Amino acid sequence: MTENEATTGSNFITTIIETDLKANKNNGRLATRFPPEPNGYLHIGHAKSICLNFGVARAYNGTCNLRFDDTNPTKEDVEYVDAIMDDVRWLGFSWDDRLHYASDYFEQLYAFAVQLIRAGKAYVEDLNADEIREHRGTLTERGTNSPWRERSIEENLDLFRRMRAGEFEDGTRVLRAKIDMAHPNLIMRDPTLYRIRKTSHHRTGDTWCIYPMYDFTHCLSDSIEGITHSLCTLEFENNRPLYDWVLDNVAAPCHPRQIEFARLNLSYTVLSKRKLIQLVDEGVVDGWDDPRMPTICGLRRRGYPPEAIRNFCDRIGLAKRDSVVDVALLEYSVRENLNRRAPRVMGVLRPLKVVIENYPDGQVDELDAVNNPEDPDAGKRKVPFSREIYIERDDFMESPPKKFFRLGPGREVRLRYAFFVTCTDVIKDAATGEVTELRCTYDPATRGGDAPDGRKVKATLHWVSAAHAVDAQVRLYDRLFDKPNPDEKVEGKTYKDFINPEALEVLEGCKLEPCLADARPGYFCQFERLGYFCVDSQDSKPGALVFNRTVTLRDAWAKLKKKKS
Repeated sequence: MTENEATTGSNFITTIIETDLKANKNNGRLATRFPPEPNGYLHIGHAKSICLNFGVARAYNGTCNLRFDDTNPTKEDVEYVDAIMDDVRWLGFSWDDRLHYASDYFEQLYAFAVQLIRAGKAYVEDLNADEIREHRGTLTERGTNSPWRERSIEENLDLFRRMRAGEFEDGTRVLRAKIDMAHPNLIMRDPTLYRIRKTSHHRTGDTWCIYPMYDFTHCLSDSIEGITHSLCTLEFENNRPLYDWVLDNVAAPCHPRQIEFARLNLSYTVLSKRKLIQLVDEGVVDGWDDPRMPTICGLRRRGYPPEAIRNFCDRIGLAKRDSVVDVALLEYSVRENLNRRAPRVMGVLRPLKVVIENYPDGQVDELDAVNNPEDPDAGKRKVPFSREIYIERDDFMESPPKKFFRLGPGREVRLRYAFFVTCTDVIKDAATGEVTELRCTYDPATRGGDAPDGRKVKATLHWVSAAHAVDAQVRLYDRLFDKPNPDEKVEGKTYKDFINPEALEVLEGCKLEPCLADARPGYFCQFERLGYFCVDSQDSKPGALVFNRTVTLRDAWAKLKKKKS
């Protein structure tokens, strides 16, 4: 398969699926689902689940539903629903006509709860949340039965009906499963199935004032939709007995198989939805789509291609144990993808003016530049060259050390696609001593970047013609945290203490090639020698370009770690 296809390498999940298909289990059907809760934006961890669920369905000619588990109206919003659908589409997947909501099944779920009550396997609880927690016991001590556990079936049915009718206030009653208060798995100690929430729902409005809990809803929604393999992360492994218990004790249409896999943990990143919400609400970042965020919309705005994210998810594979993946692998996947696709251009981020004194005033040379050396079909473009150009300020040193091979007084360097130039004079600000301009001469015989007499230079610099340069703001994004594990417990500190102060640097007055004048949001390219960049989708406007750095050309952090060690 190519990188543009969703792939699912051989792993323990595909082995299970292939065994089931070979045995004609589920009549040879394969049906998966991606079931996000619409209470926040998706992040790179969700991308792993999306690629898995849609990927195996595609690989084995099955189906994959998109279902919103929207059972908590206090935290859900239609904004999140729309954003999640956009993210799944952007990643390259389609649910066709299989869009579902748990709220579609509220009436059926209520009927299933009534079945449990009638069977003597559920009861209405009057204890409050703290009291329920106290009765639950610990890992070493069994729980204590609620004083309301032995209510009659008739009383439970009446109270549950009255809960639905809105007679009771929030927190005064819940419906609990009657399982075993001595069960070694705390989740099985009479878990809550329904709670009162007098809150309007984004789809059902005020029709309901009781809402089913996730563990009760999820397995039954899977069953109603005919899901065959319910793929979820390891955090739900302890919930699997409850998943099976619910399905075994009601008249469920089918019994899907729950299979757990390790969630994605990424270095220099936090993927807790609660913590990401804090970063947004406290203004640490500029919203969910801030390019420093690990959200899918943030990665998209930063310029990460969906193919690179899918390829990354394939690379890391599936495991049964949690581990941490180095974020450098994600960045490598982005570089690998953009290296083949991104056109090369020249941009000067910290401009220093250079006047080429022996270049004819008013003359403009149109020079040939390669668009992408990795793509033989990319062709060439014309780049204007004139008497005044800009180079990177970092490419000049007045007193260069031994291993600095770029421009300095009396030194000769190559200008990319252009000529050899030699620095003859340095102009400084009289008050500050800052270098403001360089004077150089050029050798017209070196047009194209080679000397006919065979002489060599040790450095090639990128540049932009001053007369033709396009002004832009450039945002240099980097990792949001400067600690490999920001979630690690350190006394007196929280994850926010490890925010990288250099995660964003905004540069004004950058000078870009004229071919970028009409670049539109979403356009990506490589600024030669500097990294991969894209036009910002929110703030860039015609005549006021904003470019975001997607990723550097190399893993600069690897050098930093090596230097520290």
